[in-house]
Amino acid sequence: MLSGTTSYEFKSLFTVVHANLKARNAASGGEEMLRLRIYEKLQNLVQVGVVKKTGKEYRGVAEPLASYIKASTAMNVEFEARKSKRAQ
Repeated sequence: MLSGTTSYEFKSLFTVVHANLKARNAASGGEEMLRLRIYEKLQNLVQVGVVKKTGKEYRGVAEPLASYIKASTAMNVEFEARKSKRAQ
């Protein structure tokens, strides 16, 4: 969602993320705790420069966001490979 050029307020971001998690049955905890976790993660992305905060709106920064997604994907692949090795 943040990969486009549109800016979003936190409330609208949370609404979309929460709906996606509910659709995957991954939002089983309390909504307020989930809101705090998402806000914390968003602030971490702002701190490292992947997301830009202007006032109350957030927007992804294209180049750092692409690098972040690539690195995150590589780490997830490595994690899954290690997990499957342990299961054998």
